[in-house]
Amino acid sequence: MTIFAWMVGLLVLLTLLWVTTELSLRQEEERVRSYTRHQAISLTNSYATQLTFLTEQMNQILLGIQARWQDTPNFLDLARDRKRGLFPDRDEFFIFVLDRQGRIIQSSGIPNQWHVFFRDSYFDAHKAHCCEGLLVTTKNLGPHIDDKVVYFSRRLSHLDDSFGGVAVISVRPDFLATFQDEPLRNTHDFVSVRLTSGPLLATRMRAENNQKQAFYTRYPEFSGSQGVRLESAEKFWDKKARYVAWRKLKDYPLVTLAGLAEEDALAGYQVLARHYRLTATTASVLFLIFAAVGMWFSERLAVRRRAEENVRSTYRMATDAANEGFYMLRPVFSNDGLLVDFHIEDCNDRAALLIGSTRTRLTGRLASEAMQHKLHEDLIEICRRALQSGMYEDEFRVPSQGGLDANWVYRRAVHSGAGIALTLRDISELKAHEQTLADLANKDVLTLLPNRRWLSGFLPEAVQRAQHNHSRLAIFFIDLDNFKLVNDTLGHHAGDELLTQAANRICHAVRASDHVVRLGGDEFTVVLENIASNRDIARVAKSIIHTLSDPFTLSAGAGNRVSASIGISVYPDDGQDADTLLKHADVAMYAAKAEGKARHHFYDPKLSDAILLRLSKERALRQAIDNDEFVIYYQPRVTTRTGRICSLEALLRWHHPELGLVHPLDFIDVAEDAGLIISIGNQVMEKVAIQLNDWRSRGLRVVPVSVNISPYQLQSGTTAAFVEKVVKQYQLPTDWLEVEVTESAVVDRSMVVSSELDALRKQGVRLMIDDFGAGYSSLAQLHRLDVDVLKVDQAFTRALAEGSEGEIVYRAVISMAIALDMQVVAEGVETLAQLNLLKKIGCHEIQGYIISPALPANEIELLLQKTIMPPFDQMTQLAIV
Repeated sequence: MTIFAWMVGLLVLLTLLWVTTELSLRQEEERVRSYTRHQAISLTNSYATQLTFLTEQMNQILLGIQARWQDTPNFLDLARDRKRGLFPDRDEFFIFVLDRQGRIIQSSGIPNQWHVFFRDSYFDAHKAHCCEGLLVTTKNLGPHIDDKVVYFSRRLSHLDDSFGGVAVISVRPDFLATFQDEPLRNTHDFVSVRLTSGPLLATRMRAENNQKQAFYTRYPEFSGSQGVRLESAEKFWDKKARYVAWRKLKDYPLVTLAGLAEEDALAGYQVLARHYRLTATTASVLFLIFAAVGMWFSERLAVRRRAEENVRSTYRMATDAANEGFYMLRPVFSNDGLLVDFHIEDCNDRAALLIGSTRTRLTGRLASEAMQHKLHEDLIEICRRALQSGMYEDEFRVPSQGGLDANWVYRRAVHSGAGIALTLRDISELKAHEQTLADLANKDVLTLLPNRRWLSGFLPEAVQRAQHNHSRLAIFFIDLDNFKLVNDTLGHHAGDELLTQAANRICHAVRASDHVVRLGGDEFTVVLENIASNRDIARVAKSIIHTLSDPFTLSAGAGNRVSASIGISVYPDDGQDADTLLKHADVAMYAAKAEGKARHHFYDPKLSDAILLRLSKERALRQAIDNDEFVIYYQPRVTTRTGRICSLEALLRWHHPELGLVHPLDFIDVAEDAGLIISIGNQVMEKVAIQLNDWRSRGLRVVPVSVNISPYQLQSGTTAAFVEKVVKQYQLPTDWLEVEVTESAVVDRSMVVSSELDALRKQGVRLMIDDFGAGYSSLAQLHRLDVDVLKVDQAFTRALAEGSEGEIVYRAVISMAIALDMQVVAEGVETLAQLNLLKKIGCHEIQGYIISPALPANEIELLLQKTIMPPFDQMTQLAIV
């Protein structure tokens, strides 16, 4: 692809990218604006419907008063009607009747400061026979929106239609806003009602302390019975533009409004737009980098192709005459009769090409002048042999500085007369093909190390040599610890990279005479011949373990760690044949893993029984997963302030069909080694979610439950996604689940672990450090623990009773945790003395046998219903006494 084509392609891609981005954003903006308009219309229609119903009710009340006043004025008693429930019995709602002089003659109660009688404009308007229907007016009592009264009034007329007085309902503005029940989503949104002439009667906002800022600076005008429009920011006191929808009430001089702030409505769109444009900018930069690299490679490829074409032309010219290099040599002897050099009498083009020269330059010259020193010495040697025996031939592997343009050559020197005819033929391709066939059979394709097939042929011979020489021979069986985790989380390509680097490190850790073999997967074998003592063997094993413990730098990222478990068998102590030695080294390797990995172990006949027992436990664990044999016990955490349960810790138990209830300490290490911990951890998480959902469905009290997460689960990169799946599946609040991790997982974490913890935190899951102080973190590193809760190891709790030093350490932890906005939980609290001291120094929560041991779900339900847990109830009674 030419540079011009790259530039055109880049321009097209960037144009498509930005046009698509801006079109998408424009469509999204229009969708948001359309949705906001429809939402405003929906709000004002809803409010108008409710307000019409409310106004109609008040009109009916006034019509009823009007009819009874005309028919039986002496029996009109509004206070009695109020007690009978004929109209609302609310402080914001007040009814009174004025006679023709404007004096109050009937009322529904005693007027308060908001309903003090005012002979307002409505009285004069009715007296002047302004209207037959309902009249709505308002009276300002102060500078604020709530400092006003809204009057709904009707004229009272005698049978001769003369003016008899006015029936009035006075209400507070918030009475009119109370009936608006549609939610307002944003801070600056409002709904209000105005007179069609403009004055504001009532309004409601989400942030009520800012109501006056949402007012129009002047009375708005609305044409038509309903509509919606975007009002500019200058029309409001808070200078925020709004989509305003209005609807005028039929038969009443009222108009309802709903205003949705444009800024709030477009907030989500603005975030999306920034994200889209940032993504487009990043993509543009990547496209530019890709195009620049592509243009550079295109130019290099073009130059290389031109050079290769020139070489091919030269090669064709040189091989037209012959496929072999042919030299006619005349020996040159010293005074002692020794062959020291020879003249090149003649050669063909192919021969000249093999040593990087031309026929013209070579012919007639001494070989010592025309050839490299090493090539000159090799040719003198074969010519000397040809002079002695008449002919010499061999296949010769050319060293890196051998002076020939070939890797392998066939050499044939024939003594003819006074000279020597030397023939050289390039057999590099043939040898490469033979080597490829041999490699396919005996070499591992990935690491290029010898494979199991090669070992099956080599190891019996090595044992025979050791037997014949009465020497010792050691077999290392090496298994990479945690390799499966790297393979599963980063992919097979990263796993292959790691295996290749591990193979190189092992090769550099042993002697040149030792043999490193890849058996398959993450298993390697090292054969050490002529090794003197077990101390020397152990030294080599330690060297391999050390070099493999350093982080590996892979294309997926740096900081990837594995270790190695090495099993060792020694000839003749541990076996007399290759198969036995290899089998015993395998058994010893499992023993190394059982002792904690990253170590070596010599074979011992007693090991076989222990390995079989471990494998049996591993099989039982797999059956336990399939048969759902795991159960969850719960231990409560209690706040020191109230003594009430605030949370539970989920603790795993294995209900073994034969052994009964098995503690995690007896099987977790096997589960981690066998790669089963992730499946078990997922089962625990789902069982906890099911239990929380069950308690909720039965109306029981629910508190958050913390679940312990193994470092292997975090390193798998699947924990956060599984938690999110479980929360969605059972529709649980995310703050009902809490995660407990170890110090090491938070302080010394890889990119995968960091990503997992960040994802959990974004979901709203609280993070806790379990057994704080039992790992390798110090108080100086406490600020690096980006968590919500510290669960202090029970060893610190026990130390409280051993002197002031324990209290000082605890106070330091609590002080620093509070400064870092963390809560502190004391684990292993067992005595009242510990509890009293923890309350005194400000510990937030406690957990331990003084409250309760871990209990099954049906028993923990009873504790959850208690308002205060023992011994807090006794402490409270003592405090009262």
